[in-house]
Amino acid sequence: MNEALEILYEKSVQCPVCNNSFKTKKVRTSAIRMARRDSDFCPYYEGENPLFYGVFICHRCGYAALEGEFTKLNSEDKEKIVKLITAKWYPRSYGGRRNLDEAIEAYKLALVCCNILGVKDSVLGKISLRLSWFYRYKKNAELERKFTEFTVNFFEKAYTGERVNNDEYDEIATLYLLGELNRRIGKYSEAIMWFDKTLSNPQIKKKRHIELKAREQWSIAREQYKKQKKAVGD
Repeated sequence: MNEALEILYEKSVQCPVCNNSFKTKKVRTSAIRMARRDSDFCPYYEGENPLFYGVFICHRCGYAALEGEFTKLNSEDKEKIVKLITAKWYPRSYGGRRNLDEAIEAYKLALVCCNILGVKDSVLGKISLRLSWFYRYKKNAELERKFTEFTVNFFEKAYTGERVNNDEYDEIATLYLLGELNRRIGKYSEAIMWFDKTLSNPQIKKKRHIELKAREQWSIAREQYKKQKKAVGD
């Protein structure tokens, strides 16, 4: 059997929009090998990237969402998907092994569906953040920046408008990400502000690895801000 297929398994899923049952690939937990992470948590894997399979897509109606959000919908939301997605959809499957371009297509479709349904900004931010990573993998700086900016917008709204505490990013991690993502798009004063919020949060001592990284990135952002001000002054 092909080694790439051996590290994948099939998960049975039922679409919450059209009730279609289908199978989609996932990476076996035992096969995940992370090599390193960037300062915004962007992971690099040896072999198959599990993030490529984080979105489920119904091949029949076109509904797409993160695995944890692929759950029961009310009748009004179903009608929205049927009208705005299914009506323009031609049946095709994303249930096999995915390459980077297919993963990007999957996450973009999930972003569209989630916008239609008005899901939480923290979820939209999670999708957008992964898209920025995917474009970094492709070395497309323009689109990486575009989705990084989207992510900042989503996470800022999530921080002020909802209680941020999902399975991946708690409040401390979100504060840190807002600092680091702002730094990456050249908004150094905003980055410093968010890093300050990170370090002054009472819970930071429970997240020692983030505290150390926030101090390190704060120093970098501070130097970049000084250079930026000097350049403007010159």
